[in-house]
Amino acid sequence: MSVQNVRRGIMEKISINTEYIKLDQLLKYANAVEGGGMAKNVILDGLVKVNGEVVLQRGKKLREGDIIEFNEEKYLIQRYGDTPLEV
Repeated sequence: MSVQNVRRGIMEKISINTEYIKLDQLLKYANAVEGGGMAKNVILDGLVKVNGEVVLQRGKKLREGDIIEFNEEKYLIQRYGDTPLEV
């Protein structure tokens, strides 16, 4: 997996080499939170959106094309090695 800044503060691409990544794992991997406990809390507090909707499931499966919003940052999921999606 890799994290690539598109434009700081606008959107980060998160490249995965699996079919999906779970929401709490994504927040940890992207360094959006300090650890699993914090990821659980921000998700359950309704502070995270997936594709524009608040998600309360920390195990929510994120796939290519999903956009996650947290703490005024956006993250775009893409498959590792795929052509970047236009956003």
